[in-house]
Amino acid sequence: MSYFRITYKRHNKKEHTLIQAKSRAEAAKKFLDKKIGLLLQIQEVPEPFSLKLKRFFARIVEAFKRRSIDLERYIALLESLSVMLEAGLPLDYALGEVIANEKDPQLRAIFKEIYEDIEGGRSLYEAAKKHKAQLGTLSLSMFRLGEETGTLAEEIAHLAQIYQEILDNRRKFKKATRYPIFIMIAMIIAFVTVIVMVIPQFEDFFKEMNVELPLPTRFLLWLEHAVISFGPYILIGAVIVAIVLGYMYRIDPKIQMALDRLLLKIFIIGKATYYAMISRFIYIFRVLVSAGIPINDALRIALEIVENSYLKHKLSQIPEAVEEGQSLYQGFERTGLFEGMVIQMIKSAEMGGGLGRMLKSIYKIYKDRFDYIVSNISVLIEPVLIAAIAGFVLTLALGIFLPMWNLVEVMG
Repeated sequence: MSYFRITYKRHNKKEHTLIQAKSRAEAAKKFLDKKIGLLLQIQEVPEPFSLKLKRFFARIVEAFKRRSIDLERYIALLESLSVMLEAGLPLDYALGEVIANEKDPQLRAIFKEIYEDIEGGRSLYEAAKKHKAQLGTLSLSMFRLGEETGTLAEEIAHLAQIYQEILDNRRKFKKATRYPIFIMIAMIIAFVTVIVMVIPQFEDFFKEMNVELPLPTRFLLWLEHAVISFGPYILIGAVIVAIVLGYMYRIDPKIQMALDRLLLKIFIIGKATYYAMISRFIYIFRVLVSAGIPINDALRIALEIVENSYLKHKLSQIPEAVEEGQSLYQGFERTGLFEGMVIQMIKSAEMGGGLGRMLKSIYKIYKDRFDYIVSNISVLIEPVLIAAIAGFVLTLALGIFLPMWNLVEVMG
């Protein structure tokens, strides 16, 4: 689309207007349809700065609207809504109450629009579809299931339970990694402090010595020079790299998949992420199948909860296999993510019935593994921290004391 500046005559005065169109002919037609004056001239112009600014702010507002909702507040809202519906209150009245008591501005705005659409005659599912980016496919599916089966209160309570499980897993992981992260940050700060403030005090003394400095000492002096001379540039470069990678991660699926795959190979963190995502996938799949949703639809919905794009890509092979007419266990086997025991459990459940019960057992396997890693993450990472601290102390000791011992030998 181009922009055209149209000069026209109105009441014996020349005036101007801006029209967006694909061509001059279309711009002239749009102007003539307005019937506001006599057309004098059409001139193509670049997009005005004011329109660019308006579009920029519109994107910011849209990004604000599409940001992730506060999961904890959303769970509280769902629980309140479920309780009121269970008590027999009408949906529109219950929504009005939760909106009036909701403090989160984003959730309040979303559910206010949903409430207005329901007042206009739409179902909860249809009203919530406009907010799929914020509420997610899982919410829409549970709303639809509840409305179709007449168990809306029960399904909303079930939805709150699912999200609570996800939230609890996130909290456990953050809590478990807080101590190791604090230790690593403290070590980095201590090392930089020693390099910047302590090593320079010894530098002049080392230079006056007419002996060859040992390798650890030369390494410390080089490190001190690099930190003091290039420290700010290194820090700025690291920030720029992080911003660029973050931006590329959001816009380029290939980079996103590569980084997510790399994440799964990181010591401890990779295993914890794998078990968390797989257990979450199995849990939601089991809940949806037990609620009566077709297997393929349940698989597609459960995939939306998997945040790691590499795992999501692998798990997407399961519904693809089912659509091709293969068995469920063959789809799980195709992914290469599950051990033989799990494949056999699913195969037995398919042949003998009781898929929901078997999925519950599989979920417990992965959930217990995740809980073990989270509960023992400090113990598992302790050898790495001890080795890092030992290397830090050894490097400083050798770098500072070896030249002194050499000096004693020379003097002797």
